Amino acid sequence: MSNQEKKLSISLLFIRLSVFLVMFMWTIDKFINPGHATKIFEKFYYISGLETLVIYGIATLEMAILVLFLAGYHKKFTYGAVLVFHAVSTFSAFQQYLTPFEGNHLLFFAAWPMLAACFMLFMLRDKDTLSLGR
Repeated sequence: MSNQEKKLSISLLFIRLSVFLVMFMWTIDKFINPGHATKIFEKFYYISGLETLVIYGIATLEMAILVLFLAGYHKKFTYGAVLVFHAVSTFSAFQQYLTPFEGNHLLFFAAWPMLAACFMLFMLRDKDTLSLGR
């Protein structure tokens, strides 16, 4: 492995770890505070009335995909799923981008560099060769 390839692999690993951390915290929030997740689904995805058990099911599925993503397993599927999850999240907050200086809407702009990171990981998944154990 050349020095450039090694630098790229290390960089991709750190990006994967940081994307995992954010997504992991959002998923943990669904387990700890399913009422918050219900409000998010209502406000941003226009899905109302989700029961706690459904939120737990969504969180369980997300967590399984995230663990596989972290491990670098089935990259086309897991990296693609993480990209889709975050893209849906980013685009569903469209109204907040139109009023960035109201409330905490400015924080929503942090989603864009993370979306770029998810896209980059998906596109360069074959170059993302390191894992925590290697």
